[in-house]
Amino acid sequence: MHPPKVARFDVTAGINIDTKGCPRPVQEYRVTPFGLYMSRPVVGRPNATWIESWLLPELGICVSNWCWRPGHERDQDYYLDIAEIVPGDPADGQVWRLTDLYLDVVVRTGRDARVIDVDEFVAAVAAGLLDRERAEYAMHRTHAVVDGLAAHGHDLDAWLTGFGITLTWGPTRQAANA
Repeated sequence: MHPPKVARFDVTAGINIDTKGCPRPVQEYRVTPFGLYMSRPVVGRPNATWIESWLLPELGICVSNWCWRPGHERDQDYYLDIAEIVPGDPADGQVWRLTDLYLDVVVRTGRDARVIDVDEFVAAVAAGLLDRERAEYAMHRTHAVVDGLAAHGHDLDAWLTGFGITLTWGPTRQAANA
């Protein structure tokens, strides 16, 4: 079992330091009052070519849209990581930090939202890799996300609108919706 994965998003340098510690060039960062948008190519992953993500610290989620290679498509509209997200401070170069708390939610708009990786979460808690406070935070966030999505017909955009959040995507998501 691995400790929680940490990714850094260095807005000033234009890189994303992934959970393996590899710096990845970012095509676009966008800082908003509610979060951080990132768009970059995927390197070293045979099933995907591009990722767009929104880090939403107040909600404790990272919303991702993956661009899959032909033959590797997944039946999902959004992938949500439950996470602790610390926004970047302009005084120190705008480096955002995301700590993945194991639980994820797969959203299929208008159909369902499924919680996955519960086995990893339970193993991490049992191994002492997540303290009680972080484990409770992850559980509360996951329940709030699933409840909110269900109350809005499993429509992520409709749920986020209630928080004054409108996610805008780059060409990858726009092409998927065309």
